[in-house]
Amino acid sequence: MKKFNITTTILALFVIALVGCSDEYFDVNTPSNTAALEELGMKDLIAPVIHSTMEGQRSAELAFGNYTQYFVSTGGGAAGQTSASGLWTQIYLYILPNLKVVKAKAVENNAPHIGAISDILVAINLGIATDTWDNIPYSEATQGPDSNFPAFDTQEQIYTEIFNLLDGAIAALSAADTSGFNLGSADLIYGGDSDSWLRAAYTIKARYQLHVIDKGVTTANDVLTTIANGFTSNADNFAMYYDEKNINPWYSSEVLSRETGNLSNDIASQIVSSMNGDYYPFNGAITIDPRLPEIAEIPDSDTEYRGFISGGAGKSPSGLVDANTRFKSDGFYTSIDSPLILISYAEALFIKAEAAFLANGGNTTSVGTNTTAYMAYMDGIAASMDMWGVDGADYIADTAVDVGEASLALHHIMKEKYIHNYLNPETFVDFRRYDFSDDVFTGLTIREEEDSDGDYFGQWFRRANYPSTELNRNEANVLANQQEPITPVWWDQ
Repeated sequence: MKKFNITTTILALFVIALVGCSDEYFDVNTPSNTAALEELGMKDLIAPVIHSTMEGQRSAELAFGNYTQYFVSTGGGAAGQTSASGLWTQIYLYILPNLKVVKAKAVENNAPHIGAISDILVAINLGIATDTWDNIPYSEATQGPDSNFPAFDTQEQIYTEIFNLLDGAIAALSAADTSGFNLGSADLIYGGDSDSWLRAAYTIKARYQLHVIDKGVTTANDVLTTIANGFTSNADNFAMYYDEKNINPWYSSEVLSRETGNLSNDIASQIVSSMNGDYYPFNGAITIDPRLPEIAEIPDSDTEYRGFISGGAGKSPSGLVDANTRFKSDGFYTSIDSPLILISYAEALFIKAEAAFLANGGNTTSVGTNTTAYMAYMDGIAASMDMWGVDGADYIADTAVDVGEASLALHHIMKEKYIHNYLNPETFVDFRRYDFSDDVFTGLTIREEEDSDGDYFGQWFRRANYPSTELNRNEANVLANQQEPITPVWWDQ
């Protein structure tokens, strides 16, 4: 996997291009050291945008990782409704305004590949935003004083725009760029490599096509056609790496916070029980998924991993012994220099496996599939093991995993995708797409305790509320679009 680390210089260059945006809408006061727009080049803007994009993804996961039972609050607490306000701030303050400038400068300088990269980043951020809130401001969102109270576009309209942006980027990246402009190290993901961005565009498009199959917008075969042009190895992973000067935020919030006596999260039973043999008993030489020690650690005096039941006040699934799992101090995602990963090669293979399973007539309870689906499932596991840096040979050979084409069910594919996509907000989409079904996500049960206000006990959360800051400045449009947090988004209806 290629590594393009954050540098102090790039983070210090976190400029804000106002693009004529009113500070009434974005709530911005221009810092005294902000560079004037005409002084900024495309390289100056792209690194901060990429950084905000990845931090926005993590912000979404902070809101939804408890819902998908990757983690619980200290001692097993379940989360209530959320506004995911950190994600909103990243997208509407730091990302969309700056990408509008990057795109304009790319057009001005006849640099179509950089323009395509900006479009891919817009599509990514629109995707996470609409999957979080459903209807969102976009067509009027960066018009500044001309639109201080932007109307909201529907999720259906946003998805149409996502596909338009990605298709345009694919066309541009498939053609030559003779401008001489290259982002180089300012591109924190691919170092300015256009071919890598092209494969990313296809992979991201396949992810979003998968979301809207049930709406009749796309088909499983459409997904297979798209993903065939996507990632080809872990070297393609859409990953941003941290370093010892700019430390990984999961390490900071979970490991350092715990070590300094501050609140941190614990590891939930759903992810642990999917990996320790509880839900899928092993039949060979292994007793746990080799990725589990990269996710969680347990006290030295314990010999087995016991996750926290969501809302269970410290209970483990056994009911007899307390839970004991917490974030790994030096884990794959919780080391000083760990990456944030938006989408990976292994996920691409699980997308292919699911699409092939569905295209072959499979459903949530059917058993058996074709070679395409099965090989993508097995290859996805191998790619995941490789990415996580563990020896997966015994795991892959175990008959609990290598079940054969005739016995493969959707829950096998989605279990592996769930494990691999640990701490990725895409899992919240998967849970909603399959209505939180325990036919698809083995062992899944709703949180035990009531959320903070008790209004939605026994019901799954399906969206975030709009942030209070947006309600205060754009009240009429927010109220016209606000739904209860248990209401499905458009593609989930």
